[in-house]
Amino acid sequence: MAVPRGTRFEIEHDAVFPAGAAIVGPVTPDMEYVSNEDKARGKQPKQKIDEQTGLPQWKVTVTDPSAEKDRDKSATVTLLDRVQPVPPPAAMQGFDFRPVVFEGLTVEARVMGEKFKYQGWALRATGMREPGSGAGSKQAAKTPAGQSGQQKAA
Repeated sequence: MAVPRGTRFEIEHDAVFPAGAAIVGPVTPDMEYVSNEDKARGKQPKQKIDEQTGLPQWKVTVTDPSAEKDRDKSATVTLLDRVQPVPPPAAMQGFDFRPVVFEGLTVEARVMGEKFKYQGWALRATGMREPGSGAGSKQAAKTPAGQSGQQKAA
């Protein structure tokens, strides 16, 4: 069986994060790598654009309490949206720990690891919302073509 490289499989949030997921940090632009040599020549990094959708890529780190191995307890989810996605409000005052549910979640097989290689997954989503909020909620509001219904974060 041949599965083309870059094939993405749609999957439900609960299948990937059965015990839930929480954002631990800000949503930031996913920038292209620029070497020091290129920087010296004046090349500036640009935000990555998803090849399949044409949308800018944003990244966020999440924690997965259901992970069995330490290396899997933290994951990066790439969000595809025209504007910077706004995470749900913090669950605990003073901590940047925000429970979240990802919408439009896909997985893509990847080889991971430095010295020792293992099967991993690239996670992408088209949106996120607060757990328990339905598709009609403010956090889940979406407009066509993957554009968030929320304003860009300042």
